[in-house]
Amino acid sequence: MKIIVPVKRVIDAYVTVRVKGDKSGVVTENVKMSMNPFCEIAVEQAVRLKEAGTATEIVVVTIGNDGGQDVLRTALAMGADRALHINCGADTPEPLAIAKLLKAVVEKENGDLVIMGKQTIDGDNNQTAQMLAALLDWAQGSFVSEMEIAGDKINITREVDGGLQKLALNKNAVLSVDLRLNEPRYASLPNIMKAKKKPLDASTPADWGIDVTPRLKILSVVEPPARASGVIVNSVAELIEKLKNEAKVI
Repeated sequence: MKIIVPVKRVIDAYVTVRVKGDKSGVVTENVKMSMNPFCEIAVEQAVRLKEAGTATEIVVVTIGNDGGQDVLRTALAMGADRALHINCGADTPEPLAIAKLLKAVVEKENGDLVIMGKQTIDGDNNQTAQMLAALLDWAQGSFVSEMEIAGDKINITREVDGGLQKLALNKNAVLSVDLRLNEPRYASLPNIMKAKKKPLDASTPADWGIDVTPRLKILSVVEPPARASGVIVNSVAELIEKLKNEAKVI
Protein backbone atom coordinates (compact mmCIF):
# COMPACT_ATOMS: atom_id res chain seq x y z
CA MET A 1 0.00 0.00 0.00
CA LYS A 2 1.34 3.42 -1.00
CA ILE A 3 0.17 6.29 1.20
CA ILE A 4 0.08 9.91 0.03
CA VAL A 5 0.26 12.49 2.84
CA PRO A 6 -0.31 16.18 1.99
CA VAL A 7 1.27 18.61 4.47
CA LYS A 8 1.28 22.39 4.79
CA ARG A 9 3.65 24.98 6.25
CA VAL A 10 1.83 27.41 8.54
CA ILE A 11 2.59 29.92 11.28
CA ASP A 12 3.58 27.94 14.36
CA ALA A 13 0.59 27.13 16.55
CA TYR A 14 2.22 28.81 19.57
CA VAL A 15 2.95 32.11 17.82
CA THR A 16 0.64 35.09 18.26
CA VAL A 17 -0.70 36.01 14.83
CA ARG A 18 -0.59 39.70 13.91
CA VAL A 19 -2.56 41.45 11.17
CA LYS A 20 -0.65 43.56 8.64
CA GLY A 21 -1.01 47.31 8.84
CA ASP A 22 -2.74 47.48 5.46
CA LYS A 23 -5.15 44.66 6.49
CA SER A 24 -4.20 42.61 3.44
CA GLY A 25 -3.29 39.54 5.49
CA VAL A 26 -1.25 38.41 8.47
CA VAL A 27 2.42 39.03 9.18
CA THR A 28 4.64 36.11 8.15
CA GLU A 29 8.01 37.86 7.89
CA ASN A 30 10.43 36.80 10.64
CA VAL A 31 7.72 34.59 12.15
CA LYS A 32 8.35 30.99 13.20
CA MET A 33 6.77 28.56 10.74
CA SER A 34 6.13 24.85 11.20
CA MET A 35 4.07 21.94 9.93
CA ASN A 36 0.33 22.24 10.43
CA PRO A 37 -0.52 20.24 13.61
CA PHE A 38 -3.16 18.12 11.87
CA CYS A 39 -0.67 17.32 9.12
CA GLU A 40 1.81 16.07 11.73
CA ILE A 41 -0.83 13.63 12.96
CA ALA A 42 -1.40 12.42 9.40
CA VAL A 43 2.33 11.81 8.87
CA GLU A 44 2.59 9.98 12.19
CA GLN A 45 -0.33 7.71 11.29
CA ALA A 46 1.20 6.85 7.92
CA VAL A 47 4.54 6.04 9.57
CA ARG A 48 2.81 3.81 12.11
CA LEU A 49 1.10 1.92 9.29
CA LYS A 50 4.45 1.40 7.60
CA GLU A 51 6.05 0.23 10.84
CA ALA A 52 3.20 -2.26 11.22
CA GLY A 53 3.93 -3.63 7.74
CA THR A 54 0.66 -2.37 6.26
CA ALA A 55 2.18 0.38 4.11
CA THR A 56 5.12 -0.05 1.76
CA GLU A 57 5.86 3.58 0.89
CA ILE A 58 4.95 7.04 2.19
CA VAL A 59 5.04 10.02 -0.16
CA VAL A 60 4.55 13.46 1.38
CA VAL A 61 3.56 16.43 -0.76
CA THR A 62 3.27 20.14 -0.04
CA ILE A 63 1.82 22.88 -2.21
CA GLY A 64 3.20 26.34 -1.47
CA ASN A 65 6.25 28.58 -1.65
CA ASP A 66 9.97 27.84 -1.26
CA GLY A 67 9.64 27.48 2.51
CA GLY A 68 7.53 24.37 2.02
CA GLN A 69 10.64 22.24 1.77
CA ASP A 70 11.18 22.76 5.52
CA VAL A 71 8.05 20.82 6.45
CA LEU A 72 8.84 18.15 3.85
CA ARG A 73 12.23 17.57 5.49
CA THR A 74 10.49 17.30 8.84
CA ALA A 75 8.08 14.70 7.44
CA LEU A 76 11.00 12.78 5.92
CA ALA A 77 12.75 12.85 9.29
CA MET A 78 9.60 11.45 10.91
CA GLY A 79 9.72 8.46 8.57
CA ALA A 80 8.32 9.34 5.15
CA ASP A 81 10.19 7.89 2.14
CA ARG A 82 9.90 10.57 -0.56
CA ALA A 83 8.71 14.15 -0.89
CA LEU A 84 7.12 16.25 -3.61
CA HIS A 85 7.17 20.05 -3.54
CA ILE A 86 4.76 21.85 -5.86
CA ASN A 87 5.94 25.46 -5.79
CA CYS A 88 3.15 27.96 -6.33
CA GLY A 89 5.13 31.09 -5.57
CA ALA A 90 3.95 33.63 -3.02
CA ASP A 91 0.25 32.79 -3.05
CA THR A 92 -1.29 29.66 -1.56
CA PRO A 93 -3.88 28.14 -3.93
CA GLU A 94 -7.49 27.79 -2.88
CA PRO A 95 -8.80 24.39 -1.65
CA LEU A 96 -10.25 23.33 -5.02
CA ALA A 97 -6.97 24.01 -6.84
CA ILE A 98 -5.06 22.12 -4.13
CA ALA A 99 -7.48 19.20 -4.46
CA LYS A 100 -6.94 19.11 -8.24
CA LEU A 101 -3.16 19.09 -7.79
CA LEU A 102 -3.40 16.32 -5.20
CA LYS A 103 -5.62 14.29 -7.53
CA ALA A 104 -2.93 14.54 -10.21
CA VAL A 105 -0.28 13.45 -7.67
CA VAL A 106 -2.33 10.48 -6.46
CA GLU A 107 -2.96 9.29 -9.99
CA LYS A 108 0.68 9.67 -11.10
CA GLU A 109 1.98 7.95 -7.95
CA ASN A 110 -0.69 5.22 -8.08
CA GLY A 111 -1.48 5.96 -4.44
CA ASP A 112 -3.75 3.61 -2.53
CA LEU A 113 -4.63 5.79 0.46
CA VAL A 114 -4.53 9.51 1.27
CA ILE A 115 -4.15 10.59 4.90
CA MET A 116 -4.28 14.30 5.60
CA GLY A 117 -5.18 16.76 8.34
CA LYS A 118 -8.84 17.66 8.65
CA GLN A 119 -7.95 21.36 8.21
CA THR A 120 -5.10 23.83 8.47
CA ILE A 121 -4.86 26.33 11.29
CA ASP A 122 -4.39 29.28 8.91
CA GLY A 123 -7.10 28.98 6.25
CA ASP A 124 -9.23 26.77 8.54
CA ASN A 125 -11.34 25.76 5.53
CA ASN A 126 -11.81 22.01 6.12
CA GLN A 127 -12.56 21.54 2.39
CA THR A 128 -9.60 19.99 0.57
CA ALA A 129 -10.05 16.39 1.73
CA GLN A 130 -13.72 16.34 0.79
CA MET A 131 -13.02 17.86 -2.62
CA LEU A 132 -10.18 15.42 -3.27
CA ALA A 133 -12.36 12.42 -2.39
CA ALA A 134 -15.04 13.67 -4.79
CA LEU A 135 -12.54 14.25 -7.62
CA LEU A 136 -11.02 10.78 -7.16
CA ASP A 137 -14.43 9.17 -6.58
CA TRP A 138 -12.95 7.46 -3.51
CA ALA A 139 -14.41 6.64 -0.14
CA GLN A 140 -14.08 9.41 2.43
CA GLY A 141 -13.59 9.47 6.18
CA SER A 142 -13.43 12.87 7.89
CA PHE A 143 -12.63 13.84 11.49
CA VAL A 144 -11.00 10.44 12.05
CA SER A 145 -10.02 9.80 15.68
CA GLU A 146 -9.39 6.03 15.37
CA MET A 147 -8.51 3.80 12.43
CA GLU A 148 -7.67 0.17 11.78
CA ILE A 149 -7.02 -1.66 8.53
CA ALA A 150 -8.69 -5.07 8.49
CA GLY A 151 -8.41 -7.05 5.27
CA ASP A 152 -9.77 -5.00 2.40
CA LYS A 153 -11.55 -2.53 4.69
CA ILE A 154 -10.52 0.49 6.72
CA ASN A 155 -12.45 0.71 9.97
CA ILE A 156 -12.60 4.24 11.33
CA THR A 157 -14.17 6.14 14.18
CA ARG A 158 -15.06 9.73 13.39
CA GLU A 159 -16.11 12.51 15.71
CA VAL A 160 -19.52 14.05 14.96
CA ASP A 161 -21.71 16.52 16.81
CA GLY A 162 -23.75 13.76 18.42
CA GLY A 163 -20.78 11.66 19.56
CA LEU A 164 -18.80 9.03 17.65
CA GLN A 165 -19.60 7.33 14.34
CA LYS A 166 -17.99 4.06 13.20
CA LEU A 167 -17.61 3.35 9.48
CA ALA A 168 -16.01 0.71 7.26
CA LEU A 169 -14.44 2.12 4.09
CA ASN A 170 -12.87 0.59 1.01
CA LYS A 171 -9.07 0.81 0.94
CA ASN A 172 -9.00 3.45 -1.77
CA ALA A 173 -9.99 6.28 0.53
CA VAL A 174 -9.22 9.83 1.63
CA LEU A 175 -8.96 10.19 5.40
CA SER A 176 -8.83 13.55 7.17
CA VAL A 177 -7.62 13.08 10.72
CA ASP A 178 -8.48 14.71 14.03
CA LEU A 179 -6.30 15.58 17.01
CA ARG A 180 -7.10 12.48 19.07
CA LEU A 181 -5.86 9.96 16.50
CA ASN A 182 -2.27 9.86 17.83
CA GLU A 183 0.61 11.80 19.35
CA PRO A 184 3.19 12.76 16.67
CA ARG A 185 6.79 11.81 17.35
CA TYR A 186 9.71 14.21 17.48
CA ALA A 187 12.20 13.86 14.66
CA SER A 188 15.52 12.72 16.13
CA LEU A 189 18.79 14.34 15.08
CA PRO A 190 20.05 11.20 13.25
CA ASN A 191 16.78 11.00 11.31
CA ILE A 192 16.97 14.71 10.49
CA MET A 193 20.43 14.11 9.00
CA LYS A 194 19.19 11.07 7.07
CA ALA A 195 16.25 13.07 5.73
CA LYS A 196 18.66 15.33 3.84
CA LYS A 197 19.55 12.38 1.60
CA LYS A 198 15.98 11.30 0.87
CA PRO A 199 14.48 12.25 -2.53
CA LEU A 200 12.68 15.60 -2.75
CA ASP A 201 11.30 16.46 -6.18
CA ALA A 202 10.26 20.03 -7.07
CA SER A 203 7.71 21.09 -9.67
CA THR A 204 5.15 23.80 -10.43
CA PRO A 205 1.37 23.65 -11.00
CA ALA A 206 2.01 24.15 -14.72
CA ASP A 207 4.02 20.91 -14.75
CA TRP A 208 0.86 19.14 -13.58
CA GLY A 209 -1.39 20.99 -16.02
CA ILE A 210 -3.44 22.62 -13.25
CA ASP A 211 -4.61 26.25 -13.22
CA VAL A 212 -4.34 27.64 -9.68
CA THR A 213 -5.54 31.18 -10.45
CA PRO A 214 -7.51 32.40 -7.40
CA ARG A 215 -11.27 32.71 -7.74
CA LEU A 216 -11.66 34.67 -4.52
CA LYS A 217 -10.20 37.99 -3.45
CA ILE A 218 -9.45 38.92 0.15
CA LEU A 219 -10.92 42.36 0.79
CA SER A 220 -9.74 42.87 4.34
CA VAL A 221 -8.28 40.98 7.30
CA VAL A 222 -9.05 42.38 10.73
CA GLU A 223 -8.51 41.22 14.29
CA PRO A 224 -11.58 40.02 16.21
CA PRO A 225 -13.13 42.63 18.50
CA ALA A 226 -11.93 42.67 22.09
CA ARG A 227 -14.09 40.59 24.38
CA ALA A 228 -16.26 42.61 26.75
CA SER A 229 -15.54 42.27 30.44
CA GLY A 230 -17.76 40.03 32.54
CA VAL A 231 -20.24 41.06 35.21
CA ILE A 232 -20.37 39.71 38.75
CA VAL A 233 -23.89 39.10 40.03
CA ASN A 234 -24.95 38.79 43.65
CA SER A 235 -27.66 36.18 43.35
CA VAL A 236 -29.20 33.55 41.12
CA ALA A 237 -32.25 35.75 40.69
CA GLU A 238 -30.09 38.59 39.37
CA LEU A 239 -28.32 36.19 36.99
CA ILE A 240 -31.64 34.94 35.58
CA GLU A 241 -32.89 38.52 35.22
CA LYS A 242 -29.81 39.53 33.21
CA LEU A 243 -29.93 36.42 31.02
CA LYS A 244 -33.59 37.06 30.30
CA ASN A 245 -33.69 40.83 29.84
CA GLU A 246 -30.15 41.82 28.81
CA ALA A 247 -28.62 38.82 27.06
CA LYS A 248 -32.06 37.57 25.98
CA VAL A 249 -30.90 33.96 25.86
CA ILE A 250 -33.71 32.52 28.01
